[in-house]
Amino acid sequence: MADDAPNPHTARFSALTKALLDNVKRANFPPVYTLPIEQARQAYKASVGAMELPRAQVARVHDFAIPGPAGHMQARLWADSHEPDLPVLLYLHGGGFVIGDIDTCEAMCRSVAKQSGAAVVAVNYRLAPEHKYPAGLQDAWAAFQWLAEHAHTLGLDGRRLAVSGDSAGGTLSASVALLARDAGIPLALQALIYPSVQTRSMTESFKAFSRDTLLSAELMTWFEAQTRGGELSHAWHREPLHAPDHSGVAPAWIGLAECDALTDEGHHYAQKLREAGVPVEVRQWPGVIHDFINMGRFMPEAAELHTELAVQLKKAFQR
Repeated sequence: MADDAPNPHTARFSALTKALLDNVKRANFPPVYTLPIEQARQAYKASVGAMELPRAQVARVHDFAIPGPAGHMQARLWADSHEPDLPVLLYLHGGGFVIGDIDTCEAMCRSVAKQSGAAVVAVNYRLAPEHKYPAGLQDAWAAFQWLAEHAHTLGLDGRRLAVSGDSAGGTLSASVALLARDAGIPLALQALIYPSVQTRSMTESFKAFSRDTLLSAELMTWFEAQTRGGELSHAWHREPLHAPDHSGVAPAWIGLAECDALTDEGHHYAQKLREAGVPVEVRQWPGVIHDFINMGRFMPEAAELHTELAVQLKKAFQR
């Protein structure tokens, strides 16, 4: 199919998705991948701010720092209770390892904290191109280990941990879950939201939805170009689908968007985990696109996913 030919797969977009994409097209914003890095980050932050749900009021918001391999990382905690020993979700934001930060995931983190009763902690892990991959994974893993050992200093229960993230944050979460298994650190749940788990093959969902939508082939190529160059101890640190062994990792919940270049990767990862005997639940939202979890002002599916994640956390922490 020629790039200038109509894409028949856009017929699967929901009416609200079509309306949103039409509005974005009319606004004629320059694509993120054409901007200097700092402008790209600010543009993404502004976009999320315009589309996210209003930020829920929670009882506790606490900014602090977590020591990492390259210095202290900014971290933020949200909880809707001051009760002691709350379980903890480490949330890792999306953005292709290049853009995004604590602020771009705050609305979701507040919503999940309010509905789940857990504390949610997000960190500003290092981003490319200043810090090539796996710098972000090293930071995410350091944050997870710190919470396991020191969550009690925040009045939280480091023995009840979950990890979650969207897109690039889903990649990090899947890899953290594998590292936690190898380190013998208990993990109640890995909640992966349209994760990128491989870069070696072009899936059918990539062919269908890498154009005429927001996560384009050009944007994904740009992300990968920014992140390449770090020294990977193991190839699967970027491609958890290709880890040599998935047995014994934490139970997984995977949330997907139907009209997303990464959808098939989520299904492939679910199958890989099932084959290794890992409990997996998958929920796919029809008609929506990548990053829909940050589009709650326009898409009710965003709030649905926040609620579903909260329900999954409650279940996992009661096991």
